[in-house]
Amino acid sequence: MNPVPAFQKYPINNLHFRDSPVFMQRGTSSWCSFILSAYQETAGTFYITLDGTHGADFSALLDPLRQACEKEGIPFSSDFTAKYVKPEGELRSEMAAYLTDNRAFGYKANDVRPMRYFRNDAKAFLEKKALEDAPGDGIYVLYGPGAALLAGKEPDLAFFADYSRENQQLRHAQRMGSFGFGESDDKVETYKHCLFLEWPVWEPYRQDWLTLNGGHPNKKACYYMDLNRPDAPVWLPVVALKSVLQEAAKQPFRVKPFFAPGIWGGQYLKKLCDLPEEWANCAWSFEPIAPENTLLFEVQGMPLEVPFTLLMEEAPYDILGERNVGLFGNYFPIRFDYLDTMQGGELSLQVHPLQAYVESTFNEHMTQQESYYIMRNAPGAKVYLGLKEGVTGEKLLEAVEHAHSTREPLTLSSYANEYESEKGNLYLIPPGTVHCSGRDNLVLEISSTTWWFTFKIYDYLRLDADGKPRPMNPEHARHNINDAMDTSAVEGGLIARPIVVRRQGRSTEELLGQRGDLLFQVSRLSLQNTWHADTRGEFVMYNLVDGERVRLVPADNEAAAVEWGYAEAYIVPASVGEYRLENLSDSPCTLIAARVNPEWSLPLLPPTWNPSKEASHELQ
Repeated sequence: MNPVPAFQKYPINNLHFRDSPVFMQRGTSSWCSFILSAYQETAGTFYITLDGTHGADFSALLDPLRQACEKEGIPFSSDFTAKYVKPEGELRSEMAAYLTDNRAFGYKANDVRPMRYFRNDAKAFLEKKALEDAPGDGIYVLYGPGAALLAGKEPDLAFFADYSRENQQLRHAQRMGSFGFGESDDKVETYKHCLFLEWPVWEPYRQDWLTLNGGHPNKKACYYMDLNRPDAPVWLPVVALKSVLQEAAKQPFRVKPFFAPGIWGGQYLKKLCDLPEEWANCAWSFEPIAPENTLLFEVQGMPLEVPFTLLMEEAPYDILGERNVGLFGNYFPIRFDYLDTMQGGELSLQVHPLQAYVESTFNEHMTQQESYYIMRNAPGAKVYLGLKEGVTGEKLLEAVEHAHSTREPLTLSSYANEYESEKGNLYLIPPGTVHCSGRDNLVLEISSTTWWFTFKIYDYLRLDADGKPRPMNPEHARHNINDAMDTSAVEGGLIARPIVVRRQGRSTEELLGQRGDLLFQVSRLSLQNTWHADTRGEFVMYNLVDGERVRLVPADNEAAAVEWGYAEAYIVPASVGEYRLENLSDSPCTLIAARVNPEWSLPLLPPTWNPSKEASHELQ
């Protein structure tokens, strides 16, 4: 048998466009040549808008273009949209209701449009500048977030240079703050700014830009650019990007995993995934958490990295299926992520908000419903779930306050139910349930797709890796701890009891977790050889939790077959229909499958969802 491939940190989703005209282009020198060639065909000022995501390295494009123009004797000038953003103090004042004075939590700015970032005179100033100051027979580039909004006239060429949330956060670690707010030394506050303000404002703007410039075949001068590798930009016409996304929605795919260290992180994922040696640990791996992850495609022999959300915005019905679009719009509702405490520490004792609370307090459309599946553990590992019989949320919070004031550690097992962690167990965690993982667990977390709304109750009096106290959230917790989620509730319905629901030969499918207060359903497939299945018009997610390797083959498109290994995950879109799973290992494999609870009927639609949405009038 061939050696089993290692964990793939950069999974490539191959798309077949070999017989199509070449539309993919790559490289800085090619981009400069493309611009100069287009310039030669025009007379007068050649006007370019280079829009994009905050953090993208626009200089990696513009410096070589400037040099190329100098070499050819072509006048060149440029302007940066960030120069026309309101002063930081004014912006903070205007956005105070969304940023709040809490270090970690804000209020989602779903009603803010991008023009509110800019000075009132910015557009008129740049229109005048485009007429008066642009080189009469040269190239002028307006670049930066919002370039299309501030453009003085219809551009000859328009680009959107995209940059992933993952890369933005790497730059945050180097003190880059959120757009308009200068440098920052506080990663928690910066992430809050992004989650509650920057991303709700600027990611819908990106979609507006793509909708406007990709909805018409005659929009041939509009290009989407992947600038995640500034030294090797990749770009293609927006109309071609739509075709790429539509093709991707018809076959199984895997997102690029997103790893992060943390104060309680362990060592297992660091080794399994070959993470940087200088990392102290790995606490989280997200695969997938739709708004955070990207997809890596190979198209016409070239790499292309795009946000998962672009795929959802282009093809929600193909991915989710009609029923789920009715429930969640174009929002992917379920996530997988890992919590690694192997040779690490305990997670904070925590609780997630009730649905009504997350809506009213944070303007968020979906709360964090959760479950823990134990993939690995060490002897003595624990899981804490629910309040002990006779303990209330108020009693717990009083005890925590006493521990903080006296600096005497809290005995967690006196207040929360302590269970021996068992490999293969699934622990269900509805909103309002106090919980945490102890040390020496590798947890596959199967949850609704939200990720920031964890109210920390107790964190063992420790500091974070930056030397600052970890934010505790007792007041938020006070309004959300459900006293009814106690010992009897846990042992009566939160620790899964597997039920065999289907057999095929020696393979079996077990229902592990389904409750009326959880939007997801979890099942487990013990795969001996081959298993035949059908999406039946709804997506399903798989994670290989035991065994070496499996293959998934769509019945109607065997060329789209995919293989994956231990701890990797694939999404099977609703459009795939019938498929088969094959065990490629010498021994049985175990897969966790997650899908939307067939009995879930509460719509949790994102605020931007509108199936007939047109691009914002600001861009038209």
